[in-house]
Amino acid sequence: MDDADWERLINQLRRGDCTPLLGAGACAGTLPTGSDLSRKYASEYGYPFPDVTNLSRVMQWVTSVVKDPVELKHLLCAHLQSFGVPDDASSEPHMLLAEFPITTYLTTNYDDFLFRALTRAGRRPQAEIAKWWEVAPDETPLAEPTSAEPLVCHLHGSWSMPKSLVLTDFDYITYLINIVEAQSRGSRHPLPRAVVDAMTAKPLLFIGYSLQDWTFNVLFNGLARNVPRSNKRRHVSVQLIPEIASSVPDAYEQARKYLTHYLDGWNISIFIGTASQFCEELRARMT
Repeated sequence: MDDADWERLINQLRRGDCTPLLGAGACAGTLPTGSDLSRKYASEYGYPFPDVTNLSRVMQWVTSVVKDPVELKHLLCAHLQSFGVPDDASSEPHMLLAEFPITTYLTTNYDDFLFRALTRAGRRPQAEIAKWWEVAPDETPLAEPTSAEPLVCHLHGSWSMPKSLVLTDFDYITYLINIVEAQSRGSRHPLPRAVVDAMTAKPLLFIGYSLQDWTFNVLFNGLARNVPRSNKRRHVSVQLIPEIASSVPDAYEQARKYLTHYLDGWNISIFIGTASQFCEELRARMT
């Protein structure tokens, strides 16, 4: 990100003309990473394959042992909730984002940290869980999100409804198939209309979210196709460099250049660092 990117983002945040999308990195330091969870369950349930950091694949195996996918999701939710909630530091992403007059917040995390932060900020959030498992989702319209009553949409489920979690390989396949089929048929999208509008009409701020995720690729590119080029916005992504091969000379710099070039093709500016580092930089530039 350069100075122009920062100035544009700050202006957008201050007037609420932005849609944050939070991923696992936004909870760093409070909840375990996906890799940590994957290793834990791989060890406990005797996962026999080498890819022990692949959470969805490990959880697919665990389901075959537990023999009840919803029971597994209840167990995982209880485990995650045992870690407590984030502190109120100025660099905490949920607390910072709750300060802006944003109307729609999106997350692929299972926690309720956004809801808590918004409530603490004196706002009255409404929570919605994307019903990805339904072929024909409920068409009851949501109340129009406002700054006072913003929408928090859980794209991959919430620990308040364990069965809603997108967790196993089968869950992800079902999720993607339902989205692709809805888009190809031109039928009602599995996501609420307010969410689709927030993703297509406003610039997105990705925090702690992997843009290499296949779910994101299908969702983002599918929705982006319906936006006229003249109306496309410039987005911002906050993320770490993926794991790189130590045997490759200058691997980090090569990875950084590739990621920057890759995302620029999607009209996305990139901040390389943790969510906390981004929030600290944002606060410093706003003073």
